[in-house]
Amino acid sequence: MIKVIIADDQELIRHSLRIVLENRDNIEVIDVVSNGQEVIKSIRKNPPDIILMDVRMPKMDGVKCTQIIKEIYPDIKIIILTTFDNDEYVYNALKYGASGYLLKGVSMDQLVDSIHIVYSGKAMINPDIATKVVQLFSQMAKSDYTIECDIDGVKTLTQTEWKIIEQIEFGLSNKEVADNLNLSEGTVRNYLTSILSKLGFRDRTQLAIWAVQYGVSRRKMEWHK
Repeated sequence: MIKVIIADDQELIRHSLRIVLENRDNIEVIDVVSNGQEVIKSIRKNPPDIILMDVRMPKMDGVKCTQIIKEIYPDIKIIILTTFDNDEYVYNALKYGASGYLLKGVSMDQLVDSIHIVYSGKAMINPDIATKVVQLFSQMAKSDYTIECDIDGVKTLTQTEWKIIEQIEFGLSNKEVADNLNLSEGTVRNYLTSILSKLGFRDRTQLAIWAVQYGVSRRKMEWHK
């Protein structure tokens, strides 16, 4: 059963989503809240698997809430569900570790599918803003913005860990990485934990951004010199 929290400042949306999702197999809505502060309080009592998070909420918005949650509860997955496709919202939500970014115009079937996709460890981005995300990553890669890593940790990466980072750079899921490298998903998860620790990254999203920005697939040999 996938445990879900719905966070939205509009009561009608909160309760409408709850009614629909509770009638779907393998999904349990464990709480509905109206702002980021309430999300954090709810998590402390009963951690969910997934949070459906609106961007604009009073007291604490969805982007800031995402940042705090991913720092303290990295295993909780967050899907931003909003009416806004503003570049800053999209970029910051993904930067802080959101696994999905959907516009509220999606159908309920699409939303349910997205919940299952994100729960399985993959990312889900609304097709309407997928191009925007690619452009954002491209701009970031060409800009002066950098994600810093632990240089000493880079030098300790094993050959297998470099291969996994290359796969993450191409946006592959744990299952796809496992299939490509003839490893189990559990082994891939263990390697990712080691990689994040060595590089000083908080989550997979930071690793992916760093890999894209620095072109790890082209540069990896330079680190060994």
